[in-house]
Amino acid sequence: MSDTVLARDCTAPVNVQTPVVERGQRAVFCGLTSIVWLHRRIQDAFFLVVGSRTCAHLLQSAAGVMIFAEPRFATAILQDRDLAGMADCHEELDRVVEELLGRRPEIKTLFLVGSCPSEVIKLDLNNAAQRLQKRYESRVRMVAYSGSGIETTFTQGEDNCLAELVATTPRPRGGQAPALIVAGTLADVVEDQFARLFEALGIGPVAFLPARNAEETPVPGPDTKVLLAQPFLTVTAQALRDRGAEILSAPYPLGAEGTLLWLKAAADAFDVAGAHFDEVTAAPLARARTAVGHQRETLADKRVSFLPDSQLEVPLARFLARECGMLVQSIATPFHDPTLMEAEQALLDPTVPIVEGGDLGLRLDNIRDERPDLTVCGLGIANPLEAEGLRSKWSIELIFSPIQGFDQAGDLAALFSRPLKRTAQLEV
Repeated sequence: MSDTVLARDCTAPVNVQTPVVERGQRAVFCGLTSIVWLHRRIQDAFFLVVGSRTCAHLLQSAAGVMIFAEPRFATAILQDRDLAGMADCHEELDRVVEELLGRRPEIKTLFLVGSCPSEVIKLDLNNAAQRLQKRYESRVRMVAYSGSGIETTFTQGEDNCLAELVATTPRPRGGQAPALIVAGTLADVVEDQFARLFEALGIGPVAFLPARNAEETPVPGPDTKVLLAQPFLTVTAQALRDRGAEILSAPYPLGAEGTLLWLKAAADAFDVAGAHFDEVTAAPLARARTAVGHQRETLADKRVSFLPDSQLEVPLARFLARECGMLVQSIATPFHDPTLMEAEQALLDPTVPIVEGGDLGLRLDNIRDERPDLTVCGLGIANPLEAEGLRSKWSIELIFSPIQGFDQAGDLAALFSRPLKRTAQLEV
């Protein structure tokens, strides 16, 4: 197990902690997991993973057993003959796609998702998507991206998916580019809330990426501005820049303060008057602060540490420290983009150590030394920590739950107070 610790060579704002880079053994889900929330969001799409039975079991376990509805994802399983080069994988893939589209004629977009096995045997899914696109040109759109655990972690699968959508979506002839694109998967209820706020502020037209239907993927123009709703969209942000869009720097819409500053970045970019902005946001901001306040009594002065998993670690640390009164001891995140995190880090205590990557052994030793009241971590690490008397919070729950925006601020705080309240009840 590596114990190499390096200082990251990156440009950071003044008084902002420069992350330390650790390389070593990790314990994170692969990017295939993101299909579970992407397939719920993009309602006209199907995700076909080209992988092994292990990939199929992972998705089935992550998504649960769907008895009452047929899910819009599946695995084209690579057999031993495929991996040994004894079968024509492209021929088999063509057969599976034909069978799938015959069974599910409502599919409008088919994602071919690469996995570790398909990466190992060098199966070129981009060429496969182009070949299949010619065959099904008028019927379905083909998009290929990598969710391989070799290349991606937990949330980076979404990043690759959205980046490929942006890069391959043709610009509509004579179509109006949206003034603002909100990038990052959101629950429908959260999207609706944001849409109403932007309308009240007079900002528009506004589009969301991903759209509820892949065919409606927004295409930016040179005057389009982008607000990132998720902090792990490094590749997507670059794809949007390549299409001429401007990425607005802002904290992420977690908690009352984060949501307010996120909206303020858009308001400033579109010259919304300060008095009008305050009028539109006053009531939801007050509700959010009240809702978070109900949980603050449980969370205040409790110590929290983060193990690397979702890339939400820095924004969550900011929310818990500034709005809930928690004491952040350490933050470890799988990947740190200093540009996308600049506004968040400006609000964090610069003395809080931030680690990018994270060597599993070193990180666990650090948690055992710190003995925090709560550790935010991946699913596979939580139970061992609990067995050692360390309370934990699954970071995966923060991805599956609607947590962005004013009206979800109290729910977000409650996700962290719940394990602490449960511990207190058990002690009694």
